[in-house]
Amino acid sequence: MNSLPLAQSGRSVLEVAILAAREAGNVLISHFRSDKEIKHKGKGNLVTEVDILSEKLILELLKDEYPDYSIISEESNSSVAASGYTWIVDPLDGTNNYVFGIPFFCVNIALVKDKDILLGITYDPVRDELFRTEKGRGAYLNDSAIQVSRESSLHASLVGLDLGYSYEQSRELLDITNKLWGQVHCLRIMGSASLGLAYVACGRITLYLHRYLYPWDIASGLLLIREAGGKVTEWQGRPASFQSKQIIASNQSLHPEFMRYLG
Repeated sequence: MNSLPLAQSGRSVLEVAILAAREAGNVLISHFRSDKEIKHKGKGNLVTEVDILSEKLILELLKDEYPDYSIISEESNSSVAASGYTWIVDPLDGTNNYVFGIPFFCVNIALVKDKDILLGITYDPVRDELFRTEKGRGAYLNDSAIQVSRESSLHASLVGLDLGYSYEQSRELLDITNKLWGQVHCLRIMGSASLGLAYVACGRITLYLHRYLYPWDIASGLLLIREAGGKVTEWQGRPASFQSKQIIASNQSLHPEFMRYLG
């Protein structure tokens, strides 16, 4: 990370990402209890004008500070290939929670170079919890170092998941949860994949699984979990990348037990 140039303002890349996430979080909070203009991107998949406002703020700040870096964001530029230094942005993860007034949503910002994740920020503005990580420098919740759960028994584990917007993939996940029921301590549907991964990184959730994801959902969380001592793979067991659609995230000891269970 030391080799990354400073921003136009002289800030570090971490300072820029944190500033963008916090300012976007302020936008989300300021509109949270107000009426929102809602559009449907697909079945169960909503977007509000607040998503767009948050994204506009983040993208303008990142472009001003690092004009030569590419940007991939959920509401725009989603088809741009991650080549060279690229920001990956989710201006509001957990839109359904947000629209229905459930205070569980976040801002996600990551910086990657080609296939390498260099930095991740997941910011929960409701609780003012900022999960941050830089490659090789550990994972933090605000100013405290975090690590994944040490739990090694599936029966004692809190398992989080999300269903996504694909009917076929959701049915597969529901089948898995039916098998898991009674085999784990409890199950939680989160409503935000990004916070689900951040919660694995800090040990609140023992294991998290999902079958239909995008880079802006997971880029930050993958690095958070790995820097917190955890493991994230695809369902077939290959190490997950920010382009993976399906992930299983946990600690080093529980992960293989869960993979055997799936088999």
